[in-house]
Amino acid sequence: MPITDKSWWDIALEREVIKRSLKTSLIVGSILALINHGDALLVLNMPIDRMIKMALTYAVPYLVTTSASISAIRHNNESKQG
Repeated sequence: MPITDKSWWDIALEREVIKRSLKTSLIVGSILALINHGDALLVLNMPIDRMIKMALTYAVPYLVTTSASISAIRHNNESKQG
């Protein structure tokens, strides 16, 4: 199937896109988690609402990187075709 026929989800689930998004999420998410929750981590004050916020701290860079990767892949393939 040509890449232009692939859905957003098909591209998002490609191995390279997942690897890139995970790497970015781990780096950026860890930095943001330390900035936003470092004080609570140091004293082990981690109620469920804070843990949910920390999970979102990692989810956001993952989704941003995935979306940017999909846009770049689609743009690159459209350029090659036309």
